Amino acid sequence: MKTAPPRMTMTLGAVIAASFLLIAALGKTDVATVIGGFIPARFSGLIVVGGLPVWLTPLSSALLHANALHLGFNLLMLGYCGREDEVALGAPGVIVLFVIGAYAASAAQYIAGPHSTMPVIGASGAISAFVGAYSILYGQRKPSRFSPAAARWLHILWLAAAWVAVQLLLGFASATQGIAIAAAAHIGGFIAGLLLARPLLRWRYRKA
Repeated sequence: MKTAPPRMTMTLGAVIAASFLLIAALGKTDVATVIGGFIPARFSGLIVVGGLPVWLTPLSSALLHANALHLGFNLLMLGYCGREDEVALGAPGVIVLFVIGAYAASAAQYIAGPHSTMPVIGASGAISAFVGAYSILYGQRKPSRFSPAAARWLHILWLAAAWVAVQLLLGFASATQGIAIAAAAHIGGFIAGLLLARPLLRWRYRKA
């Protein structure tokens, strides 16, 4: 059966790409990073920076990218996982994943370093929620001796543990090379996707 095109996923990708291209064309990447980036220390009240309201920066930071490579990798992951998530969850589900994923990613980054003054930018935290949802919706579970509910939660915990381990390794490896990767944001977004996938699926087909 032919499925509808993933219009919401494509729209999100287009908005993210257009934001990067416009800011880069104006030569305002550094300024936009300070104005719209997520800065944990702003939430802690340690610094005052002019820019967007602090509560909005988890979303605005997802529209900012350091360079074309940063943007391209995130769009690749969004396109791969997002289109399949949209088939299962519909356009509203995609929006919920992106928004809650962005806030969950920022919350995790804040918990990891509430005093950090380094702006966090990029859609990878929000897109990690798409990866988490994809893992739940399309991943194959091995037969289990536990009840379906227990097996489902064990599966979620296993995926979360594996993702945390990968992100911590990436964070350590990147730090040794002087590259900053928001590993905590990736973890927060991924866990949000794991937890949201089934409820969003049930919500979409609640009247079926």
